[in-house]
Amino acid sequence: MSKLTCMSKLIWIVTFALFTAATAAMAESAIPDLRGTWKGDSETIVLGGGNLHHTATQADEPELRSVSFTLKVDKQDGRRFSGTFSSARGDTKVIAVISRSGTIHMVDAEGFTNGTMPAPNQMEICYLKLSPTARVASCTALTKQP
Repeated sequence: MSKLTCMSKLIWIVTFALFTAATAAMAESAIPDLRGTWKGDSETIVLGGGNLHHTATQADEPELRSVSFTLKVDKQDGRRFSGTFSSARGDTKVIAVISRSGTIHMVDAEGFTNGTMPAPNQMEICYLKLSPTARVASCTALTKQP
């Protein structure tokens, strides 16, 4: 093979690799459409009075809980979204943003939630509440419903 043919192939390979990497980077930064209904069960530990969804007796020992949740995302504009987080005990409005790295940051009237999306139809969110009378740490794996 001539040097010109080898250089031509090398340029083609480098160009293709750069195009593939750029396409992958654009796909990673794409904002997912979160609108719709998401469902899952929590794995929670509560100390003190709990919260709306995880009520507990005022005990000095932590209590393990699991609650079924539904997140309904009704508004989304780019990285910002809002909706309702509910269980059999009640519901609360939530507002949230997605960071450029893909982390979900959500807040409700009592606490903070951070999460990730391991797949386009899966979301894992972890909630923290700290008050003088209650502590809650909870993670919930949610699946988007068809």
